[in-house]
Amino acid sequence: MCRAISLDAVAVVEGAVAETTALLSQRFDHIFYTGNGVVGRIVMTAAAKNLTPVALELGGKSPAYVDRGVDPAAAAARIVAGRFLNAGQTCVAVDYVLADPDTAAALESAFPQALEDLYGPNPASAPDYGRIVNERHFDRLLGLLGAGRVVVGGTHDRTTKYLAPTVLAGITGEDPVMQEEIFGPILPIIEVADLDAAIEFINARDKPLALYVFTDSDATRDRLQNETSSGALGIGLPLAHLTVPELPFGGVGESGMGHYHGLYSLEAFSHRKAVLEKPLG
Repeated sequence: MCRAISLDAVAVVEGAVAETTALLSQRFDHIFYTGNGVVGRIVMTAAAKNLTPVALELGGKSPAYVDRGVDPAAAAARIVAGRFLNAGQTCVAVDYVLADPDTAAALESAFPQALEDLYGPNPASAPDYGRIVNERHFDRLLGLLGAGRVVVGGTHDRTTKYLAPTVLAGITGEDPVMQEEIFGPILPIIEVADLDAAIEFINARDKPLALYVFTDSDATRDRLQNETSSGALGIGLPLAHLTVPELPFGGVGESGMGHYHGLYSLEAFSHRKAVLEKPLG
């Protein structure tokens, strides 16, 4: 069933695959899509038939690097806020943490307290902690819990689609939880030898929508800014760049193309038409 609500400037079409396919066959001036890369490729393929420009906001696995010497309690508090907002179901959530072994151990000790400070001793009863959007995604997330060891969380209830905020340690880049965007309340910690290894790990994977760094070193910040590619770089704070209208928001590579917010949204949906006039006289 398809129902359209039309105004002078807006038309809303409700439906699923059939309705979306019909829409994509039209000759739009611009197509904007938010979702995953699988559907993003479908959108881009359909747009190419009419040479329609697209903006794709596709998410991905956004890492956080925690540098040696950073206050683990402060970093943990900000990371859990950026990971578990909306039960981890945000496109720019911290998807995993990279740290050297000593720093990773310190974070393991800090995460349980950071979570209790944020959601209390029982997140299931916390008014600010959400639930998984549907049973299909709930089952998918449970399938990602088999690797590593649980630092905190892990409890779940399929009836209410509750999955506790969960931190995993002992994770490697080959584990299932590292093969797709998690988009849920699971946070893996991955040990790397040093900053060089962290940069190598990030660059060996798809370019993320965001990269977060927790460091007191300007040199570390500059290296991550200059030696990696991501849609955005957050220094000391996840997610916040999304709320600043003066900053462009968008991805690169597998995390998308184009950007928007504030003035950038006007530019994204506009065409700058050159007009030149010379009198005949």
